[in-house]
Amino acid sequence: MSKGRRRFRRAAGQAVSVAVTLLGLLMLTFFIGRMMPADPVRAIVGEDATPETYDMVYSQLGLDRPLWAQFLRYMGDVLTGNFGQSIRTGQPVIQDILHVMPATIELATFAIVIGAGLGVPLGVLAAVNKDRWIDHAVRVFSLFGHSMPIFWTGMIALLIFYAGLGWVGGSGRMDYFYIGMVPSRTGFLLIDSLLAGEWRVFFSAINHLILPATLLGYSASAYITRMTRSFMLDQLNQEYMTTARVKGLSRGQTIWRHAFSNIRVQLVTIVALSYGALLEGAVLIETVFAWPGFGQYLTNNLVIGDMNAVMTCVLIVGVIFIALNLLSDILYRLFDPRTK
Repeated sequence: MSKGRRRFRRAAGQAVSVAVTLLGLLMLTFFIGRMMPADPVRAIVGEDATPETYDMVYSQLGLDRPLWAQFLRYMGDVLTGNFGQSIRTGQPVIQDILHVMPATIELATFAIVIGAGLGVPLGVLAAVNKDRWIDHAVRVFSLFGHSMPIFWTGMIALLIFYAGLGWVGGSGRMDYFYIGMVPSRTGFLLIDSLLAGEWRVFFSAINHLILPATLLGYSASAYITRMTRSFMLDQLNQEYMTTARVKGLSRGQTIWRHAFSNIRVQLVTIVALSYGALLEGAVLIETVFAWPGFGQYLTNNLVIGDMNAVMTCVLIVGVIFIALNLLSDILYRLFDPRTK
């Protein structure tokens, strides 16, 4: 079989796999939405609406149709980009999400840089010093990051570093004084403030970003550290490591050039999935820090039973993980030519 045909078959297989996964995701999202105890009609018309008004809205939403017909209508709306309107804001749901998503992406990106930058070296250090005091210290450090509730650490950190020491900013993305000073071009406050030349806003945004991003990054680093340590221990126990040392390679060369090179592919998946988890799992930290992002948007709409918004958020989370898995697959081929 020619190389071009193999590539085509692989791409076609991936496309079919993604299509089937998306279809399953649509079905899961739809049926979860239908099984939720919240009444979307009552959320629209209110508690004091007449039965006639209730029945009219019930019919307009298509809830009087068979379940399969409702699913086909939902799938058609999603494929055409129609996710409905939010009850809470009165705006199209997708417009609301595009408005809040940059704040979460900004927070999660800084957090994963901190998490990976801290977790990978610590994992390697622990593996190289297995069962020594350094290994035990790193494992305790990771255990705390993994087990401590993020909302508790967030409140304690605000109390110490903001209210007590005044080292960082408090809630929100910037000081209230600067709200409205920078026009929103990209939605990313750091980029928009730089484009506008507003350095005061930029440093205020950095000051407010440091604490929540560090806490999220510490939480992510706990998992990355443990996985890196496990992967490295497996490689350090291989026979080729002994062969490399016999050939005269230094300890650093055997660790980084050989052992670490062989776990890069596995780390890609770990970091990618951790990043996805930060994007959809920053609900608590966004609530504690009043961060106007995707997590807080999902929480607020879940409380009032805005099912259009909730179902769209769940769908987007699934799409994010599918995209990250595809990206991991591409990076596999870049880091390890054998997977081609």
